[in-house]
This record gives sequence, structure tokens and C-alpha cells, in this order.
Amino acid sequence: MKLKIPFNKPFQTGLELSYIEDAIQRGHLSGNGYYTQKCQQYLQGKYQFGTCFLTSSCTDALEMSAILLDIQQGDEVIVPSFTFVSTANAFALRGAKIVFVDSRKDHPNMDEDKLEDLISSRTKAIVAVHYGGFPCDMVKILALADQYNLIVIEDAAQAIDIFYQNRPIGSWGHLACFSFHETKNIQCGEGGMLVVNDSEFAKRAEVIWEKGTNRSSFSKGEVSKYTWVDLGSSFLPSELNSAYLWAQLECLGKIQERRRAIWLAYSNYFHSGSLEDSILPYSYLENFKSEEFKAMSSIHQANSHLFYLLFENEEQRKLYIQKLEKKEIMAVFHYQSLHKSDFSKRYFPDQYRRELPHADRFSESLLRLPLFYELPELLEN
Repeated sequence: MKLKIPFNKPFQTGLELSYIEDAIQRGHLSGNGYYTQKCQQYLQGKYQFGTCFLTSSCTDALEMSAILLDIQQGDEVIVPSFTFVSTANAFALRGAKIVFVDSRKDHPNMDEDKLEDLISSRTKAIVAVHYGGFPCDMVKILALADQYNLIVIEDAAQAIDIFYQNRPIGSWGHLACFSFHETKNIQCGEGGMLVVNDSEFAKRAEVIWEKGTNRSSFSKGEVSKYTWVDLGSSFLPSELNSAYLWAQLECLGKIQERRRAIWLAYSNYFHSGSLEDSILPYSYLENFKSEEFKAMSSIHQANSHLFYLLFENEEQRKLYIQKLEKKEIMAVFHYQSLHKSDFSKRYFPDQYRRELPHADRFSESLLRLPLFYELPELLEN
């Protein structure tokens, strides 16, 4: 259904085509050329990340992480149930058993207090998903990782340009994965990035990134020829995607400022105290009543990736979606609990049988409202 106000509209800065044309003129269109390196160097410098590797998607970055960790059959990886399938699939592909952790009661992020009970002698990693640009408690997660000798991967798909305790998200974990999908704050249609903060992984990451070859060493004159030396795949994005992304990165501050204004406009509206007269007669909006939400609002201003409402149940959410459709506004719900998926039922039946009530509640009651750069102009019209 095409509505007057869609859920998302990819923003273009106006410079994308000129940079793509420049990439074409440079004559290097495959990966790891001028614009790929330009984007990587910019992000490393701006956020003090470790080594950055642009990828074709965040899924690719997660799959690179699984290869780097040498995941074997029977290894366990702890993942939130309320997340996108790629978070779990990347490690299941390598043979890992996925152990799901419930969401917090007050937010879709993983409940950090439930992690320790899920750690076993087979646990190899924790994947911390920063839902909606709201950071997990990385201090608590890293303390557990140190105690049990685990690797921490940040799934920062939605979390570009946010900070936790004045430190950039993406710089905390041993590894971090970002998305530049068209629904993200900055985008290139399809794209992602692996950040390697643990130097022990950096050299091998470069080999995996280059399809399992030592091509990078050859390009640097370190070897006389390159050959197959490890696992890998075609993870590099085209220079055309990287050129597009560079135009977005140049306007990161401008994009974030506009998104922040939209997020705050939503927040102010729903805190106005006049909900009885608004278009939300069916909403429960539990999160807007809590002190936790006020704190979350403050942190969200740094990223403003999405704005969501919570409803008392699935039926009330459905009624509100229908009400918005009549106003030609598209709103969408989000993830379905992975522990209750058909895949989990077949391959992780013990996880399928677990009760993770908060993840299920967010699956049934959370609704995302439109949030993209041109939204204020559309609303004015």
C-alpha cells in the first residue's frame, strides 16, 4: 500500500551521483579503492575505532565475525531473542548453538542481568544488539566477558554516532558490526562495516575480507604473489556503494540534527498530556510513564534512529495501525521473537520451549512510526 507518508524514505545529500561519477572516472569499481579507504579512515578517525572494513551489509560483517571467532559445531553464542535474524544466523551458519536472552522489562535491549545464568563451558561469545540506537550496558557485559573469557560483538546496525559513558558505541566490543542499509541514519542502499578493536583479529580479518587470500599483503609488496590461505568470502562493497556512502558521511552532522528534531517533536507530542484527544485512544504507552523512558529520551537524541510506541496488546496495536492508514501514514511493527521461530523449533528446541516474556511483549506490542529526513516537510504538506 502506497501512503502519503511512508515509513521510510532514503535521504540523498545531492552529492552521491557526483562521487559515483568520480569513482567511475578513477577506473576502480571493485572493492577497496579510493572511496572505500576514504570512508574507513574517516570512521576510524572520528570514533577512534580499531581497523574498519566496509562490507556489503551488516550481515556480512556478522558473518566475518563468526569466521574470526573460529565458531565450531556445539559452541554457544548468546544473542537477544528480539533482534533481526542475521544476528543469530551468522553464528548458526558456522554450527553454533544460539542461546537466547530475554529483553529488559523497560526496553527491547537484552537484559544484561540475565546473561550470567546463560553462560556455560561452551559459551564463546555474547552479541550485544543496541536496539534503536540505545546502548546496552557495555561495562556490565565486558566485565562478564572478562570473567568468563568470552568475546563481545556489538551488533551496532542501528547505532552509528552514539556514545555510552562518553565513548562511541562500536569501540567497546572486541568486534562491532554496523549497517548502512537504506533504512539507517546514513546509508548506501546496502552496506555495512566490521570494526576490529582487538588487534589480534585485525590481520586475519583482512584475509577473510579478501575472500580468504593474502591479496592485501601482495598489494603492499609483502609477498610476491597471493594465494588462498584461510576461509573468506566476497565481503567487500563496490566502489560505487562506497562513493555513495562518502556523500552521506560528509553530511552526518546535518542528517543527525534533522533526525533528532523529528524524534524530539514526537517525544514532545506524546508527553503533551492531551493523549485523550489525540489519535491514540487505544494506546497503552507504558514506556512514556517511566523515569527510564525519560533517561532513554536523552540518550536517543544522539542517534534518533527510530521512534516506537508500546501498546497493551497486539489487537490495540492493529487498531492503531488501521487508524494511521486512514490518515495515509505507514507505521510498522518490528522483530518477532527468534526463540519462537520455526528455525528454533527445528534446531534449538530447548530454546523454543523457554519463556522469554519481555521479548514476546515487544514483538506483540511495539510499533515504529515514520522517521526520515524529509518527514517534517511531508507533515507540513
